[in-house]
Amino acid sequence: MAEKLTREEFEKKYVARLKDRKIDWDVLSFQEKIDPKYRRAQIRYIGGGGTGQHNDQNVIKSDHFTLSTMLLPPGSEGPLHLHHDVEEVFFVIKGKITAIVENEGERFEIPLETRDCIWSPPGIYRGVRNDGDEDALMLVMLGAQKPQLPTYPEGSALEELRIERQKAKEAAGQK
Repeated sequence: MAEKLTREEFEKKYVARLKDRKIDWDVLSFQEKIDPKYRRAQIRYIGGGGTGQHNDQNVIKSDHFTLSTMLLPPGSEGPLHLHHDVEEVFFVIKGKITAIVENEGERFEIPLETRDCIWSPPGIYRGVRNDGDEDALMLVMLGAQKPQLPTYPEGSALEELRIERQKAKEAAGQK
């Protein structure tokens, strides 16, 4: 249902400008504590994305998806993870990355360059790695307003940390 807005009201509610974005190096820093290669930054535009930052007041609110950009320094990696509830899109804006997909015990590494895109359905492990020597910038889109936090391969240090963090939240009475 459309609402009547002035241009200024419309712009304030539905426009997200780069100059107003925060390059958030902290949102995934828990992964970096497991391995420095996981250092990367999220820049949120629509919703909180798969990082669970749904309280960010500086994003456009959406009903059906999230959209952010991810900055991967050379050698950095978005670790193999799985979203049970949503599809995920990685679109390379700048640079070269390797998309990693694991399904039914098979692992694929797929090189992607500027303006290449990969779509991952729910239930498929996916990750990305910057094998280049300059920063890579990707657009990341998830198909839900508030995606569930991802899981990691069973027995991995990241999955053990995820479980530990979840237990701590539950003990503190948080969802």
